[in-house]
Amino acid sequence: MSLHTRMSTARRRTSAAWYRLLDRLYLPLDRQLVRRTRNLRLLPAAAERTGGKFSYAEWAHVVGIFQTLIGLHLNCKGDSEILDVGCGTGLMGIAAEPFLGRYVGLDVIKGQLDFCRRHYPSPPFEFIHLDVKNPAYARHQTGRRKRWPVEANRFDLVTALSVWTHLNQEDALFYFDEIDRVLKPGAKAIVTFFVLDARYYDGLRGRSGDQGRYHASSQQRWIFDQPAYGSDDWFHPRWAPVPETAVGVTRAGLDRLMGHSELALVEHHQGNWKEEPGLFFQDVLVFQKGRPGRAAGGASLDSRSDG
Repeated sequence: MSLHTRMSTARRRTSAAWYRLLDRLYLPLDRQLVRRTRNLRLLPAAAERTGGKFSYAEWAHVVGIFQTLIGLHLNCKGDSEILDVGCGTGLMGIAAEPFLGRYVGLDVIKGQLDFCRRHYPSPPFEFIHLDVKNPAYARHQTGRRKRWPVEANRFDLVTALSVWTHLNQEDALFYFDEIDRVLKPGAKAIVTFFVLDARYYDGLRGRSGDQGRYHASSQQRWIFDQPAYGSDDWFHPRWAPVPETAVGVTRAGLDRLMGHSELALVEHHQGNWKEEPGLFFQDVLVFQKGRPGRAAGGASLDSRSDG
């Protein structure tokens, strides 16, 4: 490691330590001043803000994005049962809180669930550890592809923030079927992806080594050009130490997911990782179970989607 790299790393660590200290002082004061968005009182301290988002402002912003989507797709129903897959330290739970009758969070990282059980009130929050292996996030666990320990046809909504972006083809197919199993007929799922569609491939030509226009990483970072375990439809970037660090899926891969289930694609909001304005960093896809008139492979209702 060069001297410049060591110095840059040391500066980042020092800045992060100061930020955590200031956050501990600021957060209790801020909670006292929340007036119009009561669920923001649940935002955790910096040490527990995970999932690629560290800043208090960014967590609050992303909560707002998904609170809006959840409310729209539940018709602002206030006693909903929501399953949050890959719940982490609870960002989507905070977004869902105004609409809850019951919330179930699943995750493979036991330590994060231990925090959630201390931090979020029960009821309506409950958390379940899924003891399965993921090479990027739970490499020491040994289980493989277990069905979720929840009832079939039970939930009004399933959410999954940055989960299918860490699943290989076989796991993605298996757990997409689980979404289908647990949703009520007609209910919806909000799932984020890196979708390798025409907009992604067309945009590659204009990318440089500069920082992204809408995010803080390099424009070259989010290029998915390596087949994940030989797949034709699941890819990862060259820099990923294991494919599950970051996984993108082609439109043909999405069709395969939906072909295994009764889920149809009803909305596709492009992500700003593609170097275009987006609702969120990743693509946000909304699926509906048993939607009448389902076409093979679903359809995109976003006015800026493929084609």
